[in-house]
Amino acid sequence: MHLFYTPDITTETYTLSEDESKHSIRVLRLQEGDEINLVDGKGSFYTAQIKTANPKKCVLQVINKAPDFGKRSFYVHVAVAPTKNLDRMEWFVEKAVEVGIEEISFLLCDRSERKNINIERLEKIAVSAMKQAVKAYLPQLNGMQAFPSFIQQVDAANTYIAHLENHDRTLLSQVHLSQKICILIGPEGDFSVKEIELAYGRGIKPVTLGTSRLRTETAALVACHTVNLLHELKSVLP
Repeated sequence: MHLFYTPDITTETYTLSEDESKHSIRVLRLQEGDEINLVDGKGSFYTAQIKTANPKKCVLQVINKAPDFGKRSFYVHVAVAPTKNLDRMEWFVEKAVEVGIEEISFLLCDRSERKNINIERLEKIAVSAMKQAVKAYLPQLNGMQAFPSFIQQVDAANTYIAHLENHDRTLLSQVHLSQKICILIGPEGDFSVKEIELAYGRGIKPVTLGTSRLRTETAALVACHTVNLLHELKSVLP
C-alpha cells in the first residue's frame, strides 16, 4: 500500500508536493491510472488515482473518501518528561503512535535533564509512524510545559501520576477507566516530592506500572499500551 500524508487536502483534485511527487513517480515508479491512498491526519482516508504522473507535480483524482477511519471510542494522553537522550523520546513517540495514542505532552520537571525538544522533528516521526501503522489520525503533540502549570489544565479526576515513592499506589491495570485518561510519567530521577504533593493536591491519583523499575520512555509506552489493552478488553468482555 502506498500511503501519503496530505493534511491540506480539501478538494477532489490534489497535487502532491514536489518531494512526494518525485518519490511517487521516480522512486516508486507509479504511473497514470495507478491508485494510491492518502490520509489527512484528521480522520479521513482517501483512495486516489494518478491523473498526471509528473515527478514535480503529480496530480491526483480522489475516487473515495472514508471519514472517521479507525476512530476510537476512547482518548489516551501521555505526559512525559523528556529524557536527556532525545533518541529515546523519538522512539517513544514512534511506538506510541503505532500502538495508538491521541495526545502527547512534554513536561519540564524539577529533576528534568532536558529543558527543550524539537517538536517539529517529533511531528515528522509521528507522521511516519501514522503512515506505517495505516492510521488516519495524527496525535496532538504539545511542546514543553512546566509541571505545575500543566497539572492545572488537566481533568484531575481522569489523570494519574506514575511515581516511584513508597506510597499506596494502584496498578494502572486496576483503575476504573474513563473514556479520556491522562498518565503522567516523570524524568529519569522521578518526580520530586514537591511535584507529587502538588499532583495530590489537585486530586490526581497515584498509580504503578508494576514491580520493575522502568526507563522513562519504557514507562510511557507501557502506560500507553496498558490503557489501550484495557479498553480493547472492555469492548469484548461481558
